[in-house]
Amino acid sequence: QVHLVESGGGSVQAGGSLRLNCAASGRTIRYAMGWFRQAPGKEREFVAAIVWIGGRTTYADSVKGRFSISRDSAKNTLYLQMDSLKPEDTALYSCATLGRYVSDYERRLWSKDTYEYWGQGTPVTVSS
Repeated sequence: QVHLVESGGGSVQAGGSLRLNCAASGRTIRYAMGWFRQAPGKEREFVAAIVWIGGRTTYADSVKGRFSISRDSAKNTLYLQMDSLKPEDTALYSCATLGRYVSDYERRLWSKDTYEYWGQGTPVTVSS
């Protein structure tokens, strides 16, 4: 069992920055972690993901060049640095991870179905 707790959300003006944190407990992260977001009335969408060993990252086109995902393996913690925020980035941001090996998971980091454990989310509001 993995327990994920996000923090760092808040309200900022367009062009501002926030850093989200996701602390994992219960089991050492071995495979990958990702950030997803869900705006009111919309489907949950992929934001960014990182392979835990090696640190390979992947991003949604909508956040490339503005967001940066990273991890601290020693602390079992995931981060999302968000710069140049836009009103359309407003959403509930959740982190997720795999608790076990899934075949070809590195090719499906964008899919919410790849992930087994999810946090409750932290809200981000960007005003214009």
